[in-house]
Amino acid sequence: MSTQVKIPQGDEKVTVELTRKELMALAGIRFHGNHNIEVSARKKLNEALEETYEIDNGQGVPRQMLN
Repeated sequence: MSTQVKIPQGDEKVTVELTRKELMALAGIRFHGNHNIEVSARKKLNEALEETYEIDNGQGVPRQMLN
C-alpha cells in the first residue's frame, strides 16, 4: 500500500521560533544532562510540519514521517 503525500505551497517559507540552544541541538550539539532541549526543538518542528502536510487518504501524517 502506497500513501501519496501532497505538499501544498511546498516552496512557501515556514517560520518556527527556536531558542539558540534548541537551534544548536538540532545542528548536532549535545547538551548532556538536558535532553529536553532537543525534544522541545523537534516538537516545534513537528507541529509546523503537521500544519503543512496533507495525506490523500485523509488520515493525517504518519508519525514516522515526522521523526
